[in-house]
Amino acid sequence: MALYQGTSVNAYALYLCFVSYGAKGASTFDVPGGTMKHTPLTFAIGLALGLVCAPPAAAQDAAAPSATSTEAQKKQQSATQLSEVTVSARRRDESMEKVPVAVSAFGEDDMKDLQATSIDGLQGAVPNMNIVQGRGSSSSVNIFIRGIGQPDALQTFDPGVGMYVDDVYYSRIQGALISLFDVDRIEVLRGPQGTLYGKNSTGGAVKVVTKNPGTTPEGSVEATFGNYGRREGRFYGSTPLSKDGAWSASLAGAITRNDGYVKDNEGHRYNDDDTKSIRGKLRYHPSETFDGVLTLDYTKMDTALTLGQPVSPLTQTDLARGPVVLLRPNLDEKYNFHTETSFDPDKGQKLTHKGAALNMSWRLSDQWNLKSITAIRKLDSNSYIDIDASKYQLGDVFVGFRQKQVSQELQLAFDNGSNLQSVFGAYFLRENVPSTQYAYADDLFALAGRKITFLRSIDDDLTTKSYAAFGHVNWEFTPSWTLAAGLRYSRESKDYDRTTSTFWGVPFMALDETVALAKSKTWSAWTPTVSLQKQFNPQAMGYISASRGFKSGGFNGRANAANEAKNPEFDPEYVWTYEAGLKLRSADNRLQANIAAFHSDYKDFQARVSEIQNSGSLTPTFAFPVINAAKLKMDGFEVEGVALLGTGTKLSTQIGYLDARYDKFDDARLNPANPQYNPHLHDHVPFSPKWTSRIAVSQTFSVGGGALTVGADASYRTETWLSVDNYTALSQKAYTLAGLFGVFDSGDGHWQLRAGVRNATNKVYKTDGQEFSSVGNIRTAYYGMPRNYYGSVRYNF
Repeated sequence: MALYQGTSVNAYALYLCFVSYGAKGASTFDVPGGTMKHTPLTFAIGLALGLVCAPPAAAQDAAAPSATSTEAQKKQQSATQLSEVTVSARRRDESMEKVPVAVSAFGEDDMKDLQATSIDGLQGAVPNMNIVQGRGSSSSVNIFIRGIGQPDALQTFDPGVGMYVDDVYYSRIQGALISLFDVDRIEVLRGPQGTLYGKNSTGGAVKVVTKNPGTTPEGSVEATFGNYGRREGRFYGSTPLSKDGAWSASLAGAITRNDGYVKDNEGHRYNDDDTKSIRGKLRYHPSETFDGVLTLDYTKMDTALTLGQPVSPLTQTDLARGPVVLLRPNLDEKYNFHTETSFDPDKGQKLTHKGAALNMSWRLSDQWNLKSITAIRKLDSNSYIDIDASKYQLGDVFVGFRQKQVSQELQLAFDNGSNLQSVFGAYFLRENVPSTQYAYADDLFALAGRKITFLRSIDDDLTTKSYAAFGHVNWEFTPSWTLAAGLRYSRESKDYDRTTSTFWGVPFMALDETVALAKSKTWSAWTPTVSLQKQFNPQAMGYISASRGFKSGGFNGRANAANEAKNPEFDPEYVWTYEAGLKLRSADNRLQANIAAFHSDYKDFQARVSEIQNSGSLTPTFAFPVINAAKLKMDGFEVEGVALLGTGTKLSTQIGYLDARYDKFDDARLNPANPQYNPHLHDHVPFSPKWTSRIAVSQTFSVGGGALTVGADASYRTETWLSVDNYTALSQKAYTLAGLFGVFDSGDGHWQLRAGVRNATNKVYKTDGQEFSSVGNIRTAYYGMPRNYYGSVRYNF
């Protein structure tokens, strides 16, 4: 029992609960009136309640580290107290426990323990967040927070969750599946971020902060090997360039490869990785009054197709025999990661993503600071996507685009050193996205059983200009009470040109046509935020807040018919979110809990749906309208807790509850008089599981003068719908994922050995979906990686 001396009764009880759970796995226990199932979710709820209700304990008697402590002792002793986490959620460095914002933060070691090599490794670690590799793409990321995101991957849609790297906004979800090779920390902000962030974000923001070079030389090299041909190499080096330390530089890079975990009958592999990334930084920091960092980064990807599985019957339209001919039945079988495709093996996905950024800050006086963020980025993507994931040509496309963006942000910050802080700023972004697309559909149409060739070509060009001015003031108007308010004005204009041509085979060449459109539109909005927080004591803070989010309108990038091209625009989205939160930390820094409850009113949801027919005709037009169809309400709460038990034992949990529902959905297919009538088409909000939860435990031991840490985690989410139009085939039932890892740090701190396994139970589960029911009844699901394991060795110098 000596290990647990000084540990709170609640924390020790939680430890015993975990030991029991770990020994028995999911179990049952008797309750009045019946038996309750003991699942990861119920355990996580119990853990969180224990953390929240745990009273502050007396200061611990843990011995302070001595000068002769081994690396293992240092690691164990550091685990006897939670360190303070600093975030820049409000554009200045603050303790996470003092910020009236729902924010999760992860350092470099946290990401390693999550076994995350790219940004989608955060899946399961943030309450009410869905972050997965985007549908059919090896380079894109699909992010939803509290039910808000980007429901269509086409580049004419804007993200609902903003992605930032070193305060630079990434406009496209393509190229945003960021490799984590030189990350200092990641912050995930939940709720609208319309006041302080570069572009308005209705759902939230993900901030990646990379390492800056310092005055002390440091570096590391790392090699990783695993199944599915996984092999990775990473390096980081930082050094001062001048004797006074004013100039310094760093260079980091990574090569990540695997052979793919999906294969066809001929042995070709898909869903692979072949990525090379490098980032260099040059820093000039001559004094406390100026700091400038120039960053150059480059990423290149060259992969095979990313394939899923058809989950509904695939059909053909026969213009002579009848409207529908079955090409492929629904096999209704468990996915075995075998596939078919109509593309040749050399048709893959290529991307280059590069940029330059200059971040400069001046300390103008003791109270005033000025910051400038200048950036330019280029993204070139050439991708073949087999949307129907079959041997048929129904939804086979090529998408190539050349995105360029230039942005400039200025921030003027004031801090009187006491009770008043403020940030004022201006922001500008110009983005140009020309693209060329081809849709191949030689199996989509037939005449009396004979295929009719079909090709559609698209050339479009989208230019966006975004302007904003904002201000935010934080005022402690009386001891322990702080009022914060902000206001942002945004103005966004878009110019869109599009030409699409269709080419029919014999005998329908006369149906060939070209449809063109040229549209321009400007939208603007005021987005305020206000919060009131109370510091009850050094260990407890509570707050209430209200924030408005705005996402500008746009133009339907799938307006293929002349009638659609007459009015392709859709309106902006708006959301108001009201939040109350409580942040707690015990006096001994061994227990921590952050709790938030929220309500959101979300209107004019930009929904990309399949064809909506209002006439009695059953002849399809293969349309994909974008409609501001819906008003939604979201209610939920989130809990994040950490407990340090004894010496070297860390227990943590994240829990999210989300009740997302439509107040209305204006869709003609909900009308019983419509031939496509489906009363359950919009019963569920996509990517909004009711429960998300995770539990994790790690233990550090002293071994041979070094430190051995072993850990395990389990994440759980309830049923998730993967498309705006609800089809059971594009839903994922509740599931749990588990992971294990072990890491050994040598006593001198130079060597680190790590091994782990992800998806330890080899669960088959869907992560995303393609829904194009208007074309061949296409509904395709994409799946998470099967059980995979690895080992790595790292040398620090």
